[in-house]
Amino acid sequence: MSRFFEGESMIKLSPRWKFCCLLVMLSCIPAGFAQDATHKILKKAPVQYPEDLKKRGISGTVRLKVHIKPDGSVKDTEVLGGSAVLAESAQKSVSQWKFSPASTESSVEVVVHFDPAAKSEN
Repeated sequence: MSRFFEGESMIKLSPRWKFCCLLVMLSCIPAGFAQDATHKILKKAPVQYPEDLKKRGISGTVRLKVHIKPDGSVKDTEVLGGSAVLAESAQKSVSQWKFSPASTESSVEVVVHFDPAAKSEN
C-alpha cells in the first residue's frame, strides 16, 4: 500500500520554508500609494511664538495631522495633541507650508516645537 493518497504531493514544506515563500511573495506586491504618501516639505512658514507665552518661558509641542492637496498646498490641519495654548500658532504656520506635489491627496503627521530659549527662524 502506498504512503501517499491520490493527488497528494510527496514534497512536504517546513513551516520556515512556507514563511520564507510568503515573504518573497509579499515583497513583490507593488505599494503604489506609498510614494505619494510621503511628501517632502518644500517651504516652511516661520512659527509665530505668542509673545506673552515666550516671555513667561512657556514651552511645548503640538502634534498636527496635515491634509495635503495633490498640488502640495495644505488643505487642512487637525490638532492631534500637545499644548492647547500653542496649537493655534502651530496651525497658522503649518497651513502656509508647501509640500512636493503628488497624484492624490494625503495626510502627514507634523510636530511643531516651541522653545522660548531658541532663536527664531526669521
